[in-house]
Amino acid sequence: LSVRSRVCQDGNGKVSRVIRIGTRKSQLARIQTDSVADKLKELYPDFHLEIVAMSTTGDMILDRALSKIGEKSLFTKELENALERNEVDLVVHSLKDLPTSLPAGFTIGAVLKRENPHDAVVLHPSNTGKTLDTLPEKRWGSFSSLRRAAQLKKRFPHLEFKDIRGNLNTRLKKLDEKDDFAAIILAAAGLKRMGWENRISMILEPEDCMYAVGQGALAVEVRARDADILEMVSVLHDPDTVLRCIAERAFLKQLEGGCSVPVAVHTKVKESQLYMTGAVYSLDGSQSIKETMQTSIAPGDEQSLERVDEQVQRVGVTAMKVPAEAQDAAERLGIKLADLLLSKGAKEILTVARQLNDAR
Repeated sequence: LSVRSRVCQDGNGKVSRVIRIGTRKSQLARIQTDSVADKLKELYPDFHLEIVAMSTTGDMILDRALSKIGEKSLFTKELENALERNEVDLVVHSLKDLPTSLPAGFTIGAVLKRENPHDAVVLHPSNTGKTLDTLPEKRWGSFSSLRRAAQLKKRFPHLEFKDIRGNLNTRLKKLDEKDDFAAIILAAAGLKRMGWENRISMILEPEDCMYAVGQGALAVEVRARDADILEMVSVLHDPDTVLRCIAERAFLKQLEGGCSVPVAVHTKVKESQLYMTGAVYSLDGSQSIKETMQTSIAPGDEQSLERVDEQVQRVGVTAMKVPAEAQDAAERLGIKLADLLLSKGAKEILTVARQLNDAR
């Protein structure tokens, strides 16, 4: 790696390159960023890592549902501005917060091994031992996620839904200290990373609630022109997670979906096959289209294994060291599955969902 950026000197006169890592200020974001920093420290012990925490628009607007704000980069814009100004060298995000099209000059240089991507049910203490089927007819929070609400309204029609905003600590506090909610639905990955697995009452299986595109995966965003930083973070890529998330992001991009429409996915890699289920829903869950497709991601001959398009982005991801053929197959799978749903009426469902959400 070149030493063309910031350097620092310790008491013994040793000069180290300084790498600045941008992150949101929330406790979960810091935990996620620290985990990435720890991996980099292990791999590059001679580097000096500094973490720069900042607030984002999404952190500051807490009185409105995310789907109503109409900003695609709620949790990323300020971090990307710092990246553009060279105030930080890389940024750690939850991948599901990153739009499928990144601003010019940026790329996702690493997608780390995915934590459990499913949603989890956290029950109010008074409902301990109950299941969603046996909960009283009472409202419960879905954290501003149209995707969760649409699927769960269909599956559990006796329950009411209400948006609940704030970071994980805030939402759990609202659940425990008030009687407004019988339960809240949160990403299992966040609860696990915070060390709160004991609060999980049940994990929602795909039959009940499929997850958001990129959910459970961490992404490292860098300046696309910084070849040395890109090379540095590329060792963090988890190949299976990269391929699953390329397929998911390609699916969402082809549908032209986002925060303001209910789109859900489920992917898995098994025996060199990538399986993907994708679905779109009306806001109340009464209408839905859901399909599954698969593709081979088996490595070809040795020559093709070596052929990795190092500077080619696929839905914002530059996956150095992951075979180009497998990445192309994953991207095609997402696009084909989206096209299949569109041919069956997905565009109409999503258009109405977006209009109704905007009108609320």
